[in-house]
Amino acid sequence: MDELFDVIIIGGGPAGLSAAINSAMRGCSVLVLDSGASRLTRAEKIDNYLGMPGVTGLEMMNRFTRHARRLGVFIEKGKATNILPMGDQFLISVGVHVLYAKAVVLAVGAMRTGAIEGEERLLGRGVSYCATCDGMLYKGKKAIVYGISADAPDEANYMSDIGVSVVYVNPGPRPEGLKPDIVCYSGEISAIRGGETVQSIEFAGGILPVLETDGVFLLRDAIAPHTLVNGLGIEEGYIHIEGDKKTNVPGIFACGDCTGPPLQISKAAAEGLFAGQAAARYVDSIK
Repeated sequence: MDELFDVIIIGGGPAGLSAAINSAMRGCSVLVLDSGASRLTRAEKIDNYLGMPGVTGLEMMNRFTRHARRLGVFIEKGKATNILPMGDQFLISVGVHVLYAKAVVLAVGAMRTGAIEGEERLLGRGVSYCATCDGMLYKGKKAIVYGISADAPDEANYMSDIGVSVVYVNPGPRPEGLKPDIVCYSGEISAIRGGETVQSIEFAGGILPVLETDGVFLLRDAIAPHTLVNGLGIEEGYIHIEGDKKTNVPGIFACGDCTGPPLQISKAAAEGLFAGQAAARYVDSIK
């Protein structure tokens, strides 16, 4: 998967797919990284999108995806964990793989949960967002997997298989598919404690005991944009964009719910059009 694309789009919802088709129609090679985080697929009925009355969210997403594929857009399952500007291109980390793009469009949706106390300070010092990237660092050590994504049990199982002493934490009941020998706590992590490195976690409400650990893997469906891109401009929790959907980082554009309300499909698709076209113009300008 170590390839160079003209445009890589982070997010496979309406905004991301709209950006994808509009970049592709301007001659760009386009890859969409879809973490499966779109909540639209769970909508039972949608009546406020022009031309599709009464459609389910899943059917709408299937139509959007088929449209993008017909135009030559590549769509891959994956979660970006870091975006690094490198001259006239960007390096995007996806698990253990690396991708390259001339322009990036962020269509990651609105974050439903804020950062945990201690998360940002200890990021890279015991806090990680990717088990396949950093799991081997904890072989023979303790690690807590905080599962807030569908693939979290698989990542916890992987870490257990390579010799990490895993404790699984999630807000709901024990998930199906989690290895039976992995201890599981049902609760929410309220704080990550430590000095130079992670030492323990605390649960919300203090109902459950403080757990000592060497590392914490926060496995969400999506990663907060400002932790994806160093120095990305954020206002009131949303990505700050200019009129042509550009961010403060040259070559990175943003669209959809991650840029702020109204959190509507029509707005996401419209912003995707602008962002996709702007990304294509940017690619042309650096050729």
